Amino acid sequence: MDTVGESRPATVRTGSTATQLSVPSGVIPTVSAPVPTTSETAAIVGAGASPRRRVGLSELRVFPLAISGKVFGWKADDTTTDAILDSYAAHGGNFIDTADSYSSGRSELMIGNWLRSRRNRDDMVVATKVGKSAEHPGVKARAIAAAVDDSLRRLRTDRIELLYLHIDDPEVSFEETLLAVDELIRAGKVIAFGGSDHTGNRIFEARIASAQLGVAPMVALQNLYNLMERAEYEGDLEHIADRVGLGVMPRFALASGFLGGRYRTKADLAHVDRGADVTKYFTRRGAKVLAALDEVAAAHDASVSTVAIAWLLSKPNVVAPVVSASSAEQVFDLVAAPDVRLTRHELTKLDRASEPRR
Repeated sequence: MDTVGESRPATVRTGSTATQLSVPSGVIPTVSAPVPTTSETAAIVGAGASPRRRVGLSELRVFPLAISGKVFGWKADDTTTDAILDSYAAHGGNFIDTADSYSSGRSELMIGNWLRSRRNRDDMVVATKVGKSAEHPGVKARAIAAAVDDSLRRLRTDRIELLYLHIDDPEVSFEETLLAVDELIRAGKVIAFGGSDHTGNRIFEARIASAQLGVAPMVALQNLYNLMERAEYEGDLEHIADRVGLGVMPRFALASGFLGGRYRTKADLAHVDRGADVTKYFTRRGAKVLAALDEVAAAHDASVSTVAIAWLLSKPNVVAPVVSASSAEQVFDLVAAPDVRLTRHELTKLDRASEPRR
């Protein structure tokens, strides 16, 4: 409960932009100056403790939104990447997600350079994935070990807090894969691991195998899950994740940008790289979802993307949706999601609008 004289975060909006200030309780803040630049942001945010969620049964604690490195080295150059990560960290973010296959390893390299230049490695939780790179494809023991060593070199670090198996290859025994990962954990190169392309049945098989072998079990799952893509996760995968205590990290949390609210017609996609991925959402159901998001966002004076992420964060076992930003200006709406408390009525509205066909 707030008391007089305490400081608390307050969201202040001017036009279409927003920022956070720490102001005395009971005082209504006003802003007449322009929103600060990325380099100034750290001076006005972070006065309060940032929220943290535990990753499954591990000891890792992360900000409830992971900033994705998928666009680093692709849509974002070094300067833009640094600005995105600076803004994310200034707002209390500590969870960076990438993969050895993103931009052929350049994403990891750019993140590593940022960590080194900012001297904040111990403040960050780094997640990366192995299995899809051209140099070390697959999840055989030798490929995993070599891929992790290369990732450590590019990230300029001595450990990876969360390692994902980027693919699931039924032709490779879980015994081989799990023993390889456990060896990395025992060596201190990896702290915990999870799956990124596994069915519920395979996750359960992996948990049984890890118990029989006496090795570290999976603690996390990264999977496709958002308001437009619910069927893959809700059901067996959700049940198994709950049963074995996995922390769930939804990827494509904004449905390739559709749930950001910028794309309302197919004409809006004329110059969008992934326009084909978004076109499929221009349906009656998609229109209903955007309408519901608009209504809820207006009630909270929030962006559509903020509400779409807040909906995910309301779901059991969801720890941190993984979201990309192509500019530092986009970061605020993403990190604002953990502070949005959707009512039961609002959640029902969004659930009904997005109900998938079974």
